[in-house]
Amino acid sequence: MTAQNTEGSVGVDGTADGEEQHLKRALSNRHIQLLAIGGAIGTGLFMGSGKTISVAGPSVIFVYMIIGFMLFFVMRAMGELLLSNLKYKSFSDFASDLLGPWAGFFTGWTYWFCWVVTGVADVIAIAGYTDALFPGIPLWIPGVLVIVILLALNLPTVAAFGEMEFWFALIKIVAIVALIITGLVMIFTGFQHDAGTASFANLWDHGGMFPHGFMGFVAGFQIAVFAFVGVELVGTAAAETKDPEKNLPKAINAIPIRILLFYVGALVILMAVTPWTEYVAGESPFIAMFALAGLGIAATVVNLVVLTSAMSSANSGIYSTSRMVFGLAKDGDAPRIFGRLSKRRVPQNALFLSCILLLSGVVLLYAGKDIGTAFDMVTTVSAVCFMFVWTIFLCSYLVYRRRRPEKVAASTFRMPGGVFMVYVVLAFFVFILWALTTQPDTLTALLVTPIWFVLLLVAWLFVRRTQNHLTRHAKHIAYLRDDSVE
Repeated sequence: MTAQNTEGSVGVDGTADGEEQHLKRALSNRHIQLLAIGGAIGTGLFMGSGKTISVAGPSVIFVYMIIGFMLFFVMRAMGELLLSNLKYKSFSDFASDLLGPWAGFFTGWTYWFCWVVTGVADVIAIAGYTDALFPGIPLWIPGVLVIVILLALNLPTVAAFGEMEFWFALIKIVAIVALIITGLVMIFTGFQHDAGTASFANLWDHGGMFPHGFMGFVAGFQIAVFAFVGVELVGTAAAETKDPEKNLPKAINAIPIRILLFYVGALVILMAVTPWTEYVAGESPFIAMFALAGLGIAATVVNLVVLTSAMSSANSGIYSTSRMVFGLAKDGDAPRIFGRLSKRRVPQNALFLSCILLLSGVVLLYAGKDIGTAFDMVTTVSAVCFMFVWTIFLCSYLVYRRRRPEKVAASTFRMPGGVFMVYVVLAFFVFILWALTTQPDTLTALLVTPIWFVLLLVAWLFVRRTQNHLTRHAKHIAYLRDDSVE
């Protein structure tokens, strides 16, 4: 492959000297597989599952299965689009090509905003969990330290990012597998505790699978959807993945199995060992179960795992935002300075921008006592914006099916269900938006989110007329559509 060496999102940066600027395909199959797992296992499983269980009861199992099922089709649509033209290096590339320059602008900047907001929330979480491990430490110290560490590790090469994510994801996997094995031993030995006996019967013996009725089931969706943000990270990494035709499909196809094992499996075990009525928001079910098993250091171990999970998410945020800004700069939608790479082919200027913005999370640590409410609000805003990005994937896919029938026919990674499943998933997203209106906190966040799109619209009305955007976008689209350039 030499496509990454030519003009476009990985081509000439527009500088006077014409120096070639391109990302390097340095992420191996090992990296991309664990990146997919890390993206599919968010901090929401460790941090938010107590609240989700308390509002939805055992029906939370179906909540995670349905969300995972729907997002699998979003990922398949994304995968087919990225593999239909290996010059597509980001979501904004195929959105801009298929839907128009406005779509590339809105998709790129919204995805950037999603991860900045998520990263800020992660910095807050990291500071909070560090305080639990080392009481009395000033909150700003872990907040600043984690940003400095992630910047230092991301600057050398993209392989360093992949290696970090590999180990971060591995820690999360080991923790969940340990929970499942420990729980199964407790269930099959009839473990006795204050709340009863560990048994699969606990799933239906306390009010049935839907103890809070339909609306309790709906409430589970508006909390659980945030747990899945980042599942599309394999697409962000596509431009730096070795052998994408082989590794990208493998990573995407494994998503359903991972969701069944890591989400559904863990939740089934948790609610079988301890009745769902014992779980409350704000407390980790993982800590509770390990403590029941007699592991005295459970709180410390799980806090370390959650800290690692938040570090993983912040690491992904720094990586994805820097690559998205780099791609936007190539299309004339961001300042040209962010379209330059270091000698090691890392977008260091874009990395510095992301890290500076993450420092706002340190400021929020001192914004008031009710950080928990602020955390819930920013995560909801992030989830809504991620759904917008996922919707753009699906709309791009619909246009691709209509305009590029020859590409569809030649595709080796066709989306199951095709156009019909696109409309099913879009209808599901409408349902999620309605679910967000059923709770006061998420309704407030939903009403605040349009402010971002208003700001984007104002920026787009200005950018779309600039000569830099017009010239660079025309050149970029010509590159994407030129089959003679390999």
